[in-house]
Amino acid sequence: MNAEADALAAVKDADRKHVFHSWSAQELIDPLAVAGAEGSYFWDYQGHRYLDFSSALVYTNIGYQHPKVTAAIQEQAARLCTVAPGFAVDVRSEAARLIAERTPGDLDKIFFTNAGAEAVENAVRMARLHTGRPKVLSAYRSYHGATSTAINLTGDARRFGNDSATAGVVHFWGPFAYRSPFYAADPAEECERALRHLEDTIVFEGPQSIAAIILETVGGAPGVLVHPDGYLAGVRALCDRHGIVFVLDEIMVGFGRTGRWFASEHWDVVPDLICFAKGVTSGYVPLGGVAISPAIAQTFARTPYPGGLTYSGHVLACAAAVATINVMEEEGVVEQSARTGAELLGPGLRALAERHPSIGEVRGLGTFWALELVRDRATREPLVPYNASGADNGPMAEFGAACKKGGLWPLTAGNRLHVAPPCNISPEDVAKGLEILDAALSVADAHTL
Repeated sequence: MNAEADALAAVKDADRKHVFHSWSAQELIDPLAVAGAEGSYFWDYQGHRYLDFSSALVYTNIGYQHPKVTAAIQEQAARLCTVAPGFAVDVRSEAARLIAERTPGDLDKIFFTNAGAEAVENAVRMARLHTGRPKVLSAYRSYHGATSTAINLTGDARRFGNDSATAGVVHFWGPFAYRSPFYAADPAEECERALRHLEDTIVFEGPQSIAAIILETVGGAPGVLVHPDGYLAGVRALCDRHGIVFVLDEIMVGFGRTGRWFASEHWDVVPDLICFAKGVTSGYVPLGGVAISPAIAQTFARTPYPGGLTYSGHVLACAAAVATINVMEEEGVVEQSARTGAELLGPGLRALAERHPSIGEVRGLGTFWALELVRDRATREPLVPYNASGADNGPMAEFGAACKKGGLWPLTAGNRLHVAPPCNISPEDVAKGLEILDAALSVADAHTL
């Protein structure tokens, strides 16, 4: 065996013996062994290169191994690797300042966590303590994380195995014009009816018992659900009317993903709390957090906040955040993401829809898109059933395999392809990815009626 084969065998053997993978039946998976990555690509030990249209898990916003960010992490490690969260540290303060400067409105205080789910946990805790109320409302089509409160807030099927039914969570239907739960004729009617449904839910749950409403600014895991114009502003108005804290989950869509620093900027809506993670460091070192409004921060000005994390604002993570944000500014990554969506990905994906009957809808912003894959465009029957597995998920599994065979790593969820390459992907790589998708979609087309 050559050196690459030996290395591959060792990695796979250790993985099989000792690594317990998330969301998986352990004996039924065979993870790809990754040998390296750079820019918009990663590769295995056999030399197969993959154009990453998933940005790992939608977080390598500046691609893999950006030299300025890796250097900043190395420099910070040489100077100060770690220090307890109770100290004031230059790099932590700078990371907080840079983030606060980019949040909408006056959300100027930053509570650091290790990742997105912990950001959601703490945002909900802050809202409950600020209001003295127990309930939190969230949408059925949502994903907010896998920790205790976050998974109960989640609406998608990953909640099923974890739902305790005691978390004080009430789910409601958000707008989704393509599969409207409100039988709306157009996005404007969908918005109006969705807001009426939410208001009814608030009234019948008792507004005096509701601490917060949490929404993904653009629904990520549920399928890149872009809210119709007026919806987020309408939710903001309902929260103001009833004294409810409005929480926006920007974990997946913050830091350039939709072509703005934060997706809420598309609709000029300022929440009370923003949860962030992922793109803030491009995933190089785990970091998340909550951006906090003055009113909620004031609640804890002289009353201790009963929460904390051993690694809150870890200095290596904060160094990665500072470097990432500075790179995004210097290289115009946010603006590039917007242009890529408007000029390349959006038009390119819509052109694919004209050629492939398996594409029911194209939707997205910036470098965050989804193809809704269907068996029948007329009835909008999904290509695979909801929460499909095994043979039922066969068409999507075949489509994903065709993408990989062509050299593109896809992000599939349910009956959807999510298209989320690095925000700084080159036009040439966008064109290459669309070409691979064009070929792979013939596999999905074979399952249409």
